[in-house]
Amino acid sequence: MTDAPVLPGPAAAGPEDFPDWSRAAAHAAARVPDAAVMAAWRALNYLCAAQLYVNDNVLPVRPLRVQDVKEAPSGHWGVCPPVNFMLAQLGPLTAGRPPGSEVLIVHGAGHAGPSALAHAYLTKVLTLAGNQPGWSAAGLRALAAGFPHTRVYGEEITPLIPGVRYTGGQLGPALAVAQGMVLDSPHRLVVALLGDGELETGTAAAAWTARRALFGSGLHGVVLPVVLANGLRMGGPSLLAGLDEDELRAYFTGLGYEPFRHDGSDVAGFRTVLAEVFARLRPLGAARPQPVLVLTMPKGATGPEQVGGRRIAGTPAVHKTPLKDPARNREEFDALAAWLSSYRPGELFTERGQPCDLVRQALPHPAPRPRPAPPVAPLAVRGAEAWPLVSTVIRERAAAGSFRLFSPDEAASNRLRLAADGADDQLPEWAIEILNEEICHAWLQGYTETGRDALLATYEAFAAVNTSLLVQHLKHRSARTATGTGGLANINYLITSLGWRNTYTHQNPGLVSAMLETENPTVHVYTPADATRAAAVLAVMLAGRDQANFLIADKHHPLTFPPDTFREELTNGAAIWPHLSAPGSESPDIVLASAGDVAAREVSAAAGRLAAARPDARIRYVHVNDLTVLGAPGTWPAALSDGTFAGLFPAGVPVLLATVTQAPAVRALLAGRGDAARVHVVGYRDPGRPLPSADLLEQCGMSAAALTAQALSMLKEPR
Repeated sequence: MTDAPVLPGPAAAGPEDFPDWSRAAAHAAARVPDAAVMAAWRALNYLCAAQLYVNDNVLPVRPLRVQDVKEAPSGHWGVCPPVNFMLAQLGPLTAGRPPGSEVLIVHGAGHAGPSALAHAYLTKVLTLAGNQPGWSAAGLRALAAGFPHTRVYGEEITPLIPGVRYTGGQLGPALAVAQGMVLDSPHRLVVALLGDGELETGTAAAAWTARRALFGSGLHGVVLPVVLANGLRMGGPSLLAGLDEDELRAYFTGLGYEPFRHDGSDVAGFRTVLAEVFARLRPLGAARPQPVLVLTMPKGATGPEQVGGRRIAGTPAVHKTPLKDPARNREEFDALAAWLSSYRPGELFTERGQPCDLVRQALPHPAPRPRPAPPVAPLAVRGAEAWPLVSTVIRERAAAGSFRLFSPDEAASNRLRLAADGADDQLPEWAIEILNEEICHAWLQGYTETGRDALLATYEAFAAVNTSLLVQHLKHRSARTATGTGGLANINYLITSLGWRNTYTHQNPGLVSAMLETENPTVHVYTPADATRAAAVLAVMLAGRDQANFLIADKHHPLTFPPDTFREELTNGAAIWPHLSAPGSESPDIVLASAGDVAAREVSAAAGRLAAARPDARIRYVHVNDLTVLGAPGTWPAALSDGTFAGLFPAGVPVLLATVTQAPAVRALLAGRGDAARVHVVGYRDPGRPLPSADLLEQCGMSAAALTAQALSMLKEPR
């Protein structure tokens, strides 16, 4: 986050032109009392908790009431307190920075969106009420009640929040991006806030030593890595948490850094350590150890310790909203009231929503020319059903032995219940998590190469990280097949947490597009219509050989469609759904087709609307279970024969096909068959900004209403 005006660096700087950051830190410590830093931290923490839970009474003029609490709290809490601690500590420094210098903050943790929004409010760069940024009671209420600010600022750290220069949801490149920011900019200091889970990613691991390539490459600014070593990633302890103090020191020393460690429990003590760190800052290209600050503050610090006998602090429960339903659970409501009041917000803010004088002493100077944005109404968030059959298939395959599941810390998030008793808070021995897509793929590749079955379960957006690895592995397998050696276990990817329901940074269905572009005959992209079908497809995937399978399934999908046609869908890759096809559809006027569960939900709804609007139209409904069957028979072994294809999609009949993937990949399959002109394909398109799920469907033409309108325009005039 930018805390100072952007100033051009000197054209030809010498060593004497580097800012004296040590003197700046000493000046800040002398000018701003410890109490002000502590008050700023409390204010940031309070605003984060308020965003997650409160609709009203943000400036507590009365005791908290149930009506003040959000019906369905959403967002992330755990990373906010340590991030807020660093923002409070760095505020005095940025306000008193050396002349001509600049301080930037890079948030590696994209989940700290509430922190970034709270900080932007305190620094008067956020427009929430009225037409200009600033402090007001209405603005403070809008900050809390409007979270997640999906249409304007989003819920995570993106450039939509004024001053943000790095999208935190990328997970991994933050340190490397910070290094790039200071190249040839000796006036600039970039503080990179890195989660200890993030340090398990390959990009972050490589960035530590990558600075060695910059030795002697010019005059650069300074990067201060701050490791938020809170001990937990989303699903359990981080690898960094397993290092004791001596091992931690040896690790960073070996990487070429001088580590400084503190737990944040003593503000004055931490400021002393921070002063030592700033005294040792060196330009990026300097061939000598540079400082790294390790903050071991617990994840979710200052939040509730336990509720109703359930331990919260120190568990994965603090990752998101630690109190799940305070509007209905009295114990959680009481815990929330105590939690919010523990920050003593009446001391931190005036009745006009302004931070008090003590808080303002620790605030940085705001960035100039903030971008205005309209106010946003609160968004309702609903829960979704789990999909237990998929987990059952995985557990049953594991029970047979010679099987591994690899996941980048996402099994529980993807609602996979892997333990024998179906619990979601523990992993069995055969399941391994590490927050690194590439490592998960390499493990899967080695495991299957030696004849065992494996599955990689991951978020749709992050699966694309492995595109190059998969392309290379497909080449490897093709060469292996050419030697006459086959029979390898399948490469199996379960791709869920789809972008149709996820935040903007988590929308990227590009992996399957890349796999289809290879035209590798072993590739299958499965798009079942519901969780029951997904479980059956997964069972087939885990029993096969010499295939590269990608199963796309929405973990939230609540609908189940009639199973009558599923054997045909599984055998042929596509089938007509009679229950959604009109009488007389042997000679249809239009074919509606879906590929994927989200698509099936919207197209099936559109079929009903279309039948009501045009009762004279003969509508046929087709579901596609494997996208590769749409391709040319000479390229794809599973492709529908010309006769079967014509039986599903009669010549000369317009086809409206919705897919959960990107549309161009499906158009390319149809073009290979020479039958793309009459098929209108609708799929994911990048909207260019965060949108609520319903708005995203509309933007992409995938909503039931948009599909109905498109189908009506494709139909011929009434007979």
